[in-house]
Amino acid sequence: MERFTYLKDVVTLGLNEGLCTGCGTCLEVCPHGVLEMREKRAAIVARDACMECGACMRNCPAGALSVNAGVGCAAAVINSLLGRTGGDCECQVEPSCGGTGSSCC
Repeated sequence: MERFTYLKDVVTLGLNEGLCTGCGTCLEVCPHGVLEMREKRAAIVARDACMECGACMRNCPAGALSVNAGVGCAAAVINSLLGRTGGDCECQVEPSCGGTGSSCC
């Protein structure tokens, strides 16, 4: 099966390999198989498939992953599905979010 990609070389996903404990939680929560285990540690193997949802970062107990969740194409898709206008890939402040700037409260 061909791997889905969003835009080439724009993803904000980062991995601090020194902090990774190899628990594998990030692999379980990533919806696009962006990560895999290599030598008992997570490794980014499909960066361009990352939709910047933030699931890996939020679920990493070691804090080894970073991503600017809500700034990429996933935010545009979510906003569109929720009927929000604009359609661009930027965060939108929603009143129900308490003004946090997150489009995915």
